[in-house]
This record gives sequence, C-alpha cells and structure tokens, in this order.
Amino acid sequence: MSQKIRILLADDHAVVRKGFRMILDAQPDMEIIGEAGNGKECVTMASELLPDVVVMDVAMPELNGIEATRRLAAANPLIRVLALSMHKDSVYVREILRAGAKGYLLKDSSDVELLLAVRAVAKGDGYLHPSVSDAVLSDYRRHVTDPLDLLSSREREVLQLIAEGKTNKDIATLLNLSVYTVDAHRGRIMEKLNLHSTGELVRFAVRKGLID
Repeated sequence: MSQKIRILLADDHAVVRKGFRMILDAQPDMEIIGEAGNGKECVTMASELLPDVVVMDVAMPELNGIEATRRLAAANPLIRVLALSMHKDSVYVREILRAGAKGYLLKDSSDVELLLAVRAVAKGDGYLHPSVSDAVLSDYRRHVTDPLDLLSSREREVLQLIAEGKTNKDIATLLNLSVYTVDAHRGRIMEKLNLHSTGELVRFAVRKGLID
C-alpha cells in the first residue's frame, strides 16, 4: 500500500480539530500526526514532525495562519498548506495564498470537499473552494503590489500583536525582546506603512485579515 498522507491540524478550537480528525483519520490513505492550537505551535510542530499537509486555520491568536504559512513556506517548501477559513472575502484568500498556501477551503465545506482538497494539496496541486475562486481572480487583478510586503516577518508579527491590543511591554514579554526593540519595530512599521497612530495600525491589520 502506498504511503499515507501525514497531516498536521492547526486550529485554535479543539472541537473543530476533533471534527476534522474524525473525518480524516477514517480515510485509509490519511493519518493525523499532530494538532496545534495556534500559529506558533504549528510552525514548531511542523519543523519537528515534517507533515505532508498542514490544515491551517487562517485566524488564530498570537501568530495567525497567514504568518505561520509564510514561515513554513520559508523553512520547508515541501510542507503543503491547506488554509481553512470561515471568510470568503478575497483579502483572507489573497494573503494566505501569497504567503504560500496551496489551497483554500471554507469551514462550512462538506466532508467530500475537505478530502478532495487534502488529496489535491498533498499531490502538489492547488485547491480553491468554488465560492472563493471568483473573488480571488478579480482581486488578483486589482492588487499586484501590497504594502505588507514591505514588512519583515518579525514586523508583521509585532503588527498583529499591536492590533490585538497588546502593549509594548506585553509584546516584549511574548517575543522575548526588550521594550526598546519593540518600540523600534513599531516605529519602523508605522514609517513603512505610512501610518500615524495605533488606531490606524489596527484598521490596517483588520483590512489585511491579520486579525478578525
């Protein structure tokens, strides 16, 4: 028998992970090798377990699925990401596909679609949920360059934490940095994005799908 597709599940809701595990584990050609509750955990586990496919929730606390996907793609391009979201807005789709995801599936998809998507992505093919593909095409024509590209991975992480309402001190503790360094990151983010207040940063992060 050919090798099973090794899958890592990343979603901050245990109930959602349980549901996906039941569907995927029941397949003779698939096995769940791990579960992560946020983006950071997912990146760490993926580097240790080397799954074939990561089923990745887009909106997760601390490090979202978009940033986690970007880090996974940079560290190990052989790991393929299937993004999962409740959102069909083109912004979420665009950001995670640009980060390196191979597929995008809505959370209310049928079991059959989930299995189709996992198998397609495992083979290296792309998979887009039918109701998001139109949004992606029209959006792609509109946005060819993006200000987020100006930020480093660390700056994008700091931006998300600022948008989640964390103070410089909170962020320094979370990321193991000095408050001074976090403040410098914040200054650079504002400068690069041409934003002038925390409120503007939060609105930018929401618009870009970094936080719900």
